[in-house]
Amino acid sequence: MNEPTTYGRSVGREVAAVEVHHPAPITPAHTAPLIPVQPGTIPAVASVVLPDGRVVTGYAIEPAKPEPVAAKPAVSRTAVNIALGGIGFGAVCGGLVLLTTFIAALAALIHQLIILAAVIFGGWVAVQIFSASGHGDGTTVHIRKAVFKRNNFHG
Repeated sequence: MNEPTTYGRSVGREVAAVEVHHPAPITPAHTAPLIPVQPGTIPAVASVVLPDGRVVTGYAIEPAKPEPVAAKPAVSRTAVNIALGGIGFGAVCGGLVLLTTFIAALAALIHQLIILAAVIFGGWVAVQIFSASGHGDGTTVHIRKAVFKRNNFHG
């Protein structure tokens, strides 16, 4: 039965050989006799009547109970405080960066407004000076030559 058997099969004009192998059971070298083990107690037999009238009888099997899950170790109060302190420190650092950025932007805005006011005021003064000579209603600016003699002002 362990020998391969060859069968002929026609393929077109040729006959192809097909080998069929029959598996052989493996027997261990040292066979120990099986000793039946009886359960300590005889389980109860349960019978169930199906809706079509058939009766199914069998042993009741208790469902497998999973191992109880080990309780997670409690997180120490110190570890929680350190974690929260780190988060708070990061938030404060970020807030300080935003605050300094805001202050720098506000200083730049004030600086630009001062320059804008100086340019506008300087332009207004220039218009008043240069347009006063042609019109009678303009602002008159008198420029005199001041003379200093021996630390005394002579105007």
